Amino acid sequence: MCSHRKESKDETTFWHGWHQRRRGRRHPPHKLKEMWRSHFREFFGMEPEDHWFFSGRRFKGWASSDPGTFNPFVGLMLAKGGGLLPLLVLHLLKEQPRYGNDIMKALQDLTNGRWVSNPGVIYPMLSFMEEQRIVKGEWEDKDRRTRRFYGITEQGSSELARLKDVMRPRLKEASEILQNLIDELYAEQDII
Repeated sequence: MCSHRKESKDETTFWHGWHQRRRGRRHPPHKLKEMWRSHFREFFGMEPEDHWFFSGRRFKGWASSDPGTFNPFVGLMLAKGGGLLPLLVLHLLKEQPRYGNDIMKALQDLTNGRWVSNPGVIYPMLSFMEEQRIVKGEWEDKDRRTRRFYGITEQGSSELARLKDVMRPRLKEASEILQNLIDELYAEQDII
């Protein structure tokens, strides 16, 4: 695999800065890891393991391999779970305040009914996002506590913009890789 990347029109601020930082010469793995962590810290203001979205095992490869070659979404698309749910929920809340069932319905619509979430995933995630102050929840009727509507906060809007900046080129790359896999798997059959 070639270690040099061509800059593209889809390059975002985060990845452009990373490629600028790496430009010029090869760096030993320990130096590359230090550079990556410094770049992440400058962009998000915290360490990757302290960031609500990037902590945990789904992005572990960003700290253990060459960050420019590892794409967490390729692995996640091939494994159970996935990692786009928080990003999609923030996107939906940016459009308008919503309650849990409304979010689940919107996600189902976005996936043409191919993926259905459940309350055991959505509500804990919304509570966690509220703890992180990226969403704010309010009861529709404070006395009866019927539905809790969530809206994105100003901090959440900034976070969404940063996440989209980081994720766009990797999602596009994952899409291209998935298309390559489909082409490879079905080349002889030519059925897709």
